[in-house]
Amino acid sequence: MLAKLIENKKQIGISQIDKIAHVLMILPKASALPKDGSLPGLTQLAAALRRRDKKPVDLAKTAVAVDAEHGSRMVWVMLDTAQPVFSQHTVLREALHGLLDESPQEISLAVSGDAAFRAQAAAAAVYVAWLNGAALPSLKSKDKPKPLQTLRLFGYASPDGFVVQRALAAGNTLCRSLTVTPPNQLTPTLYRKQVRGLAKDNGWKHAEYDMKKLRKLGAGAFVAVGQGSEPEDAAIVHLRRRHPAARQTVALVGKGICFDTGGHNLKPARYMQGMHEDMNGSAVVLGILQAATQLDLPLNIDAWLAIAQNHIGPKAYKQNDVVTALNGTTIEIMHTDAEGRMVLADTLALAARAKPDVMVDFATLTGSMAAALGARYSGVLSNRDELLAQAVAAGKASGERMCAFPMDEDYESALDSDIADILQCTLDGDADHILAARFLNRFVDGRPWLHVDLSSSNCDDGLGAVGTEVTGFGVAWGIGLLTALQPGK
Repeated sequence: MLAKLIENKKQIGISQIDKIAHVLMILPKASALPKDGSLPGLTQLAAALRRRDKKPVDLAKTAVAVDAEHGSRMVWVMLDTAQPVFSQHTVLREALHGLLDESPQEISLAVSGDAAFRAQAAAAAVYVAWLNGAALPSLKSKDKPKPLQTLRLFGYASPDGFVVQRALAAGNTLCRSLTVTPPNQLTPTLYRKQVRGLAKDNGWKHAEYDMKKLRKLGAGAFVAVGQGSEPEDAAIVHLRRRHPAARQTVALVGKGICFDTGGHNLKPARYMQGMHEDMNGSAVVLGILQAATQLDLPLNIDAWLAIAQNHIGPKAYKQNDVVTALNGTTIEIMHTDAEGRMVLADTLALAARAKPDVMVDFATLTGSMAAALGARYSGVLSNRDELLAQAVAAGKASGERMCAFPMDEDYESALDSDIADILQCTLDGDADHILAARFLNRFVDGRPWLHVDLSSSNCDDGLGAVGTEVTGFGVAWGIGLLTALQPGK
């Protein structure tokens, strides 16, 4: 649950501050401190800046915390609204942690400046506070994280209660909560049960393609991965949301590998650590779908979740196997740790049968994307240049940055097989993120399609608006993209 929001149009004043324990004061970037005598704590702030040999404008880069006379913890920051959204979110997140580190039940945000600044700063600050005030699942027997209960906003009152920011924060929190859940508590069986509950709560139509059904359909790429687990509880889950005013249908596809051992090409311990997060792509899809539902976006959405585990065992697929995918493509297996593109292949093919206007898949897919970008951007590839441009623009607008990569046809010669239609991957790993996209492109039936390789799903010191290691990257971006895809936008 996100903190309850209480809004007040009036600026926080000296007479009110003695009742507030934790305050974030947000000022517009300026060369001098405001001379407003009603603002509390300015004297202490000026003294703190002098002591640290800082200028007021330095508050736009690093917040300063001061303890007011009455005992309040006040953190001061200047927000430069000319900076990219990512930078604004980062400054606010770092400022808020000076308060959240004390695990308060309540935090007050105060915005000062002209009307346009207060509206923009308030929306950003509320979003960042909701994200970082939420508590993710914890199995600690003691000292469990305490969620923020109440968020008070001074200096601005929104006309709609920040409905967009609330939906984005809730979707991101859902994504992160699923992603951090330990693998023994999020097996495919348990994950499918959770998804059924989400479908019921949100009014989505729900269907499952289990292993028996997928074998009958001829989904050999997905089955090759799922057959290595006992029990065989892998499935493709389809969630369907319809809107009466929709003029477009979007298919969202998510990789949901609940644990990835690497299969017969077993990962060493260092690289198997954290592989319960390999289902993050499917969690991003669920976060987007939930947010889109709460915002009542006038789009039809089909969500397809490829839920499985990549285990080692007598039935597990192996190198040099040849399997036949749902669309009839034969695939020569080169490496069992490239299971993500296998489950996505059949899931994309299944999604493409409904002929959606746009398809978008999300996956923690390749190490080469992480090598190319690190953890601060995710990569995006597409079979349509206009979609690629929209994807990058949505990244800038949402604060979840995307880098576009090429996927020209001549790359695919590296995937030529002597005995099948295509190799699953190569063994040298060069440009694997591009080769993976070329592989997946075989299964979208020519539909307009974006592939998001989530290299920024996990960032050690947080990323942008989010302070946790698991970032929930993609939810805000996805809503931004869906909004841009609406006719007339």
